[in-house]
Amino acid sequence: MELSDPADPRTRQPYHADAGRAQSDPGVIARLRAIIERRAREAVADLLTTYQAAGHVPGGAGVVIGSRIDPLTIANLHMRAHASEGQLFATVLEHELRTGGLPVITIRERDLMALATDRLQRSEPDLRAMTNAVGAGLGAPWRADEKAATLAAWMVLAGAITHSVAV
Repeated sequence: MELSDPADPRTRQPYHADAGRAQSDPGVIARLRAIIERRAREAVADLLTTYQAAGHVPGGAGVVIGSRIDPLTIANLHMRAHASEGQLFATVLEHELRTGGLPVITIRERDLMALATDRLQRSEPDLRAMTNAVGAGLGAPWRADEKAATLAAWMVLAGAITHSVAV
């Protein structure tokens, strides 16, 4: 799901001014954030409409994040910009999914496998083999983020979540 605007590459990294520098203009950040929020609203609405038109009723959504750290606690401005972007995209996506009526499970990537083994009652080697098999069927590239999304989706599909949670 594309949350940035392909016509405006700055929406991919709204907290960056240019390579290695944090954006310091709050007006620029606010404008880029508004574009990202609009894109997320459109993307989630399109996704839900597509599923519903096909006769499916989505039961929930999984969002995998890198960290829960407060970006303001990061002294390095460039690293703070990256953390702010991660937080922005996850928060905007979670909001739009919930607005669309879906329960959302938000999981830190480093906690994902342990939670999946617990909730899905499968061993880690089994889950890794299963995600690799899905990737083999889809072709390259099959990266860690796609594997993580697959695990989160399986937890949703298996009914491992019934309400919005952050773990």
